[in-house]
Amino acid sequence: MSFNRILWSACLACALLSAQTRMIPAPEPPVANLPTQPIGANDLISVSVYDAAELSRTVRVGADGYLRLPMLTQRLKAQGLMPGELEVSIARALQEEQLIVDPFVTVTVAEYNSRPISVAGAVKQPLTFQAAGPVTLLEAITRAGGLAPEAGPEILLSRTQPGPDGTTSSLVQRIAVKRLIDAADPTLNVRLRGGEEIRVPEVGRVYIIGNVKKPGAFAIQDGTESTVLKMLALSEGLMPYAANEAYIYRREASGSKNEIPVRLKDIMNRKASDVPLMANDILYVPDAKGRRATLAALEKIMLFASGAGVAVIYAGVR
Repeated sequence: MSFNRILWSACLACALLSAQTRMIPAPEPPVANLPTQPIGANDLISVSVYDAAELSRTVRVGADGYLRLPMLTQRLKAQGLMPGELEVSIARALQEEQLIVDPFVTVTVAEYNSRPISVAGAVKQPLTFQAAGPVTLLEAITRAGGLAPEAGPEILLSRTQPGPDGTTSSLVQRIAVKRLIDAADPTLNVRLRGGEEIRVPEVGRVYIIGNVKKPGAFAIQDGTESTVLKMLALSEGLMPYAANEAYIYRREASGSKNEIPVRLKDIMNRKASDVPLMANDILYVPDAKGRRATLAALEKIMLFASGAGVAVIYAGVR
C-alpha cells in the first residue's frame, strides 16, 4: 500500500471519529425539579444522602416544623426553608456530628400537607387540595368544577396575614365575579400559595308563597332592585281568590322578626308606591277569606318544600 493511500485512510478515520464525537451530545448536568415555595409543617420530605443508604429515607415534618433523621442527635428545623436550604442544613449537621466527612444531600418534597386551599359554597365540586406551587384564583375555581348556576355576584377570599407581634389575623377580600371572569381583570386573578379559603355565596333570593300562580324562590339579579311588582310578575300574577293585602316577613340582623303589610290592590292600581324587597324576604299572599299562616308555619313549609318542590309551597298555604 502506498504512503498516500495510508495517509488518506488515516485522515478519513480521523474525520469519521470527529463526526461521531460531534453527533453524541455531552451529558447535561441534572436539574433538580424543586418547588418554588418553602417547606411547611406536616409535609413529606424525601432525603437522599449519597453513598449512605442508612441515612436516606422519607420523613414527615412535625407539626412544630422540625424533622428528625436517623443517627442524628439534633432535630432540624425544616419549616420555612427551601429544599436547597434544608440540604445545606442536613449536610452541616452530618459534618458536625462527624458522621460523613463531605456529604452530598438531596431533598425533595414528596407530598405537601401544609398548604391547603379550600373551595366551598356555590361551586360544582367543593374540594380542598394542596398547593404544590403558586395557583391562581381561577385555577382553584376550575378545580372545583367552576361556579354553580346559583352562585352569587361575589367571591370571598380569606387568607391569614401575620402581624408584627407574631399573631395572625384573617383578611377577607371580596372579588366581583363579572370583573374576574367576564372582564378578565388580571388584577383580581390573585395568586394563591396555600392556606387560603375560597367561598362562593349563593345569590340572594326572595320567596313568594301563597295565592300566586307560580310560587317559589326567585334570585335577585345583580345590580337590579327587587320589588313586590317584579316578584309578582315572576310568579305569573295573583290567583283569583288572592287577598288585597300581602305581608313581607323579614328577619333583621339582630334576629328579630318583622312583618310588613303591603296593600297589593293600591300598588297595582298605582295608588301606592311599589315596595322594595331584600334578600331572604318572604312575600306571603293570603286568600281573600282572611286565613293567614304564621311566620313559623311558613318557614316550616319552605323548609319542607325545598326538598319536595314549589308545588308543596302553594298547597301548604291555600
